Amino acid sequence: MATADVVTGAFSYTGSFIARRLLAAGHQVRTLTNNPSPPPDLREKVASAPLDFDDADNLVRFMRGADTLYNTYWIHSNYGAEAFAVAVQRSKTLFAAAREAGVRRLVHLSIANPSASRHPYYASKAELEQVVRSAGMSYAIVRPTLVYGEGDVLINNIAWVLRHFPVFAIPGDGAYRVQPVHVEDVASIAVSAGLSEGDIAVDAAGPDILRFEALVRILHRGVGSRSMLVKTPPALALAGARVAGFIVKDALLTRGQLDDLRAELLVSAEPARGTIRFSEWLPRQQALLGRRYASARTRHQPRPALLQGSNT
Repeated sequence: MATADVVTGAFSYTGSFIARRLLAAGHQVRTLTNNPSPPPDLREKVASAPLDFDDADNLVRFMRGADTLYNTYWIHSNYGAEAFAVAVQRSKTLFAAAREAGVRRLVHLSIANPSASRHPYYASKAELEQVVRSAGMSYAIVRPTLVYGEGDVLINNIAWVLRHFPVFAIPGDGAYRVQPVHVEDVASIAVSAGLSEGDIAVDAAGPDILRFEALVRILHRGVGSRSMLVKTPPALALAGARVAGFIVKDALLTRGQLDDLRAELLVSAEPARGTIRFSEWLPRQQALLGRRYASARTRHQPRPALLQGSNT
């Protein structure tokens, strides 16, 4: 009998890549999700149930018989510390249900450089990792850096601004570094972690470390942008992002996100486990990259409550 696994958010971004990799390995895949629009290739292959944290009994029933839970659930970084606290509590409900259902192993998608710091997003991620460690199951924690790939948000939206605005503001000196990792690499690392033994925590980082200005210039050339690249004080860059955000009715860049970026929290201190190079991926995608704005908040069907949450 094929191994059965549960992926939260298998109809969303990172979760869908994990689901495809598990299916290719011969596993049965179920998903807990609030996304009503499954990718066509997963619609008939992945059984689904609502990710309803108020119905723990249903969570237990749905996960019973599964070997591994791959968890991508979290709250988008545009939300504040209060929302992150809610996400931690909801994750506790999910993990308790998994343990009661007899799930053997928990693979949790976290973020690189989680710490109890002044960065609320990263501090809450660190808190949740402690919850994972005490959840009563064998566990693997996977910590991606800057995830990109077909359908991503951040890289696509940098390209979108470069295509649609006459000026692109680089906050500060642009010398701070980022380390992109392709979503296929993240999925591969996550599934390998799920199949491994013992409790582990590993970074999922790609082979390239780039200064932010260099990343923007690569995208500028790749999409054939005529936008002027201008280094500006961070406050001015945030003001420009608010103007663009007003147009698309979304938050392009928050103060917290910019602080995290400039603190180089999207760079791993571990050897790269990803193999896909950004420079090799871009030529295959540059014709479509940034043609449309991508909103992380509306990537899934909008929910009535701000704190309903989403999946990576």
